[in-house]
Amino acid sequence: MIEELQFPAVMGILNVTPDSFSDGGKYQAIDKAMLHAERMIVEGADIIDVGGESTRPGAAAVSSAEETDRVLPVIERLRADFDIPVSVDTSTPEVMRASAKAGADLINDVRALRRDGALEAAAKTGLPVCLVHMQGNPETMQMNPVYEDLIAEIISFFEERIAACLQTGIKPSQIILDPGFGFGKTAQHNLQLISRLKGFAELKKPLLVGLSRKSTIGKILSSAPDGNSQLIAGSVAGAVVAVNRGASIVRVHDVAETVAALAVNQAILSEGVNLR
Repeated sequence: MIEELQFPAVMGILNVTPDSFSDGGKYQAIDKAMLHAERMIVEGADIIDVGGESTRPGAAAVSSAEETDRVLPVIERLRADFDIPVSVDTSTPEVMRASAKAGADLINDVRALRRDGALEAAAKTGLPVCLVHMQGNPETMQMNPVYEDLIAEIISFFEERIAACLQTGIKPSQIILDPGFGFGKTAQHNLQLISRLKGFAELKKPLLVGLSRKSTIGKILSSAPDGNSQLIAGSVAGAVVAVNRGASIVRVHDVAETVAALAVNQAILSEGVNLR
């Protein structure tokens, strides 16, 4: 199903965690999770990304059993109730295997398959993978991230991880890259990342960008009178810029607003050729 996506695509975030940075605790109950998923699908989401382990700065790891218990019922229900690609946001080999059996279509890993056994587990599922760049780990990544050449260092990281994937049997066409906005980067790094996103074109892979409601957006808009609505607007603006710089998929909390903004963006770029 992932291979059939039309780009740019919108990935709706479904965190079934108690401690994610924006929506932790909101969708832990499966009925609430399914209602939120249905709303995002109606609003135009192309993929639903299910996560059972928070990767916000400072977040602690959870056991594989607990993570599996959180995500598996949701993936099974999504597969039974909706005809939409389902991504599992995990770094854990056991969760990858169980999610694949439950019907997941994509493995989205913030650790780029570097956890012990993850690379082999992902390859055996036969699923496409999204490799995310992160300097450090969620517990420490924002303490003092430093780069000599941000884009070059991330490209080097991706080249190494792509080679590892190919060696393990993952096909070139099954690899998506996420440069990791907010993962071991300062606000300036994050803005450079989006501004210079075209630099990743040499890797010839689809790019996924997730900047929705992250702290860098909040810092830009710190003086805004209505913080939440401004944070949404800023996130949507960032998603549009990311698409115009080469992103194939944007991972978002606010699906309806992002879908509308991208539709207007595309109409302008195409000079209205698809308008009736």
